[in-house]
Amino acid sequence: MRISAMTENIEHNLIGNDAEISEIAYDSRKVKPGNLFCCINGTHKDGHEYAEAAVKAGAAALLVERELPFDVPQILVENSRVAMAEIAENFFGHPLDGIPVVGITGTNGKTTTTYMIKAICEKVGMKVGLIGTIRNLIGDHIIQTELTTPESVELQRVFRMMKDAGVDIVIMEASSSALDQDRVHGIEFVVGGFTNLTQDHLDYHKTFDNYLEAKKIMFRRSKFAVMNADDIHSDMLLAGLNLPAMRYGVRTNTADIRATNIDICPTYVEFDMICTLGVQHITVPIPGLFNVFNAMLAAGICIRLGIGLDDIAAGLASVVSVSGRMETLPTEGFNFSVILDFAHTPDGLENLLTSVREFAKARIITVFGCGGDRDNTKRPIMGETAARNSDLCVVTSDNPRTEDPMRIIKMVLEGVERTSCEHVVIENRREAIKYALSVAEKDDIIVLAGKGHEYYQDINGIKYPFDEKAIVAELLEEMRG
Repeated sequence: MRISAMTENIEHNLIGNDAEISEIAYDSRKVKPGNLFCCINGTHKDGHEYAEAAVKAGAAALLVERELPFDVPQILVENSRVAMAEIAENFFGHPLDGIPVVGITGTNGKTTTTYMIKAICEKVGMKVGLIGTIRNLIGDHIIQTELTTPESVELQRVFRMMKDAGVDIVIMEASSSALDQDRVHGIEFVVGGFTNLTQDHLDYHKTFDNYLEAKKIMFRRSKFAVMNADDIHSDMLLAGLNLPAMRYGVRTNTADIRATNIDICPTYVEFDMICTLGVQHITVPIPGLFNVFNAMLAAGICIRLGIGLDDIAAGLASVVSVSGRMETLPTEGFNFSVILDFAHTPDGLENLLTSVREFAKARIITVFGCGGDRDNTKRPIMGETAARNSDLCVVTSDNPRTEDPMRIIKMVLEGVERTSCEHVVIENRREAIKYALSVAEKDDIIVLAGKGHEYYQDINGIKYPFDEKAIVAELLEEMRG
């Protein structure tokens, strides 16, 4: 596609001549001859600094915010991130035209909620495209991902694949950083859903107000909202927006969708859902009170999409456990249980452990740590939350990234030691899991928190293989002898 076609209806100034572009790149290490290289400002680096490397690699043109001293066409724009999103949409032929998009944002529960909506939509015969933390899906076809919300170029590329595959609806998680970085620029959401808001990502956003404002971006681009009536941030997110909304909740009697007669069991939850369409008994084969909230959000969105209560109930009943989300691992031959969960925020950990406590017959042994190069103010909070809701804490490493693991652990221990919970420190995560398995007794529940679906451990910039499902299976096999 020529530059002139890629930049149609985009405010810009072309320095140099029109040229044919083979592909769009924003990582100079991946530039190939004929590519347009987009100089975008990242969290730590300015892409303009890599323009020379991109030109040497064969870039046919540059997208820039300032003119650079290179003899290739340059598309000069005010904001290269916004322009990259618009150029990508043109390059991939406006793939979302005619396809409704549902967006889910919030601190916790986004992934599970998207899978619930997917299950409901598939019950009524829709082909669903899903963009999420664990993977992107076109129906059952998996497209692996490393970001909750991909960069705009990758996003539009996946949308093109979805369009070509005949997808009827797209359901996507919208992370705060993606919203702030204009990765979802240009996308209009037919419904925007909100799970909850608690402290997270302050390493990036710096303040909670900034975090809240980033989340609000999605609702500025939504035609309708489904909001958590039990979370005070719902009103803040809608403030100043003339946006029609539906609310769901457990503790708020005026909510449009309410849950009563809640029964939380070790392998499922069930409740009566009261809404404007009537009363419907709901069973979800995933435990935890937070999944009652997730189910109501999914139901509210599907009601807005015109799906009936019977189909909503059937879809929710068909949901399978989402990888790394309250996932029970096989422990055949042993009399204790192991649960794997991605919980990596204070609120997520609180929800997880209080849910486990509701069906635990004996001790809760929690293996957890905190990630490096991230918001360090939540580390003592995480420690206290885990200790307050556990009988034994095994404090270990998560993804230390470039930080000293023991420095992170010491900050976590500040919170653990505010309680009387028994605890041990084992920095090596595999050894920590091994210890928890070795001390587990009848009816104990071991909770592995923080990594969930992840299959690696990030240490000093290297991602080492670390799949906790496989590790637990290996360790249990060793214990069987």
